[in-house]
Amino acid sequence: MQNLTVIAYAIYLPIAITLTYYVAYVLFKNSIVYMNDIFHDRPDVAKATNSLFRIGFYLLNIGFALYILQMNLYNATTQELIEKLSYKVGGFSIYLGIMLFFNMFLFFRGKKAAKQKRLEHSPVVIQG
Repeated sequence: MQNLTVIAYAIYLPIAITLTYYVAYVLFKNSIVYMNDIFHDRPDVAKATNSLFRIGFYLLNIGFALYILQMNLYNATTQELIEKLSYKVGGFSIYLGIMLFFNMFLFFRGKKAAKQKRLEHSPVVIQG
């Protein structure tokens, strides 16, 4: 029986990297709206911060995908290969989902803090 470990790696890595890229692309394409709101009147800071968040997202998620890479499929059957890949890809997808929601939490929290700061610094109008 051939060693299916290398085949599993050749399947898993492109899936993990593609999933990471897709989630990061969608998340950070849309998060620039929140960054612009957080860094009101400073679009350069908003764009730079969004880029730094994106790089951190890639490093954490691709690093985690590589960290959990190990699969020992010596003398394994095709069924065991598929089950192991399912476990790895499913676990990594759950992890990516958690990271997505964590980033969204940070964006919403930053937006709320920015709004509160603007309210505190806005002039009070007294009607009389």
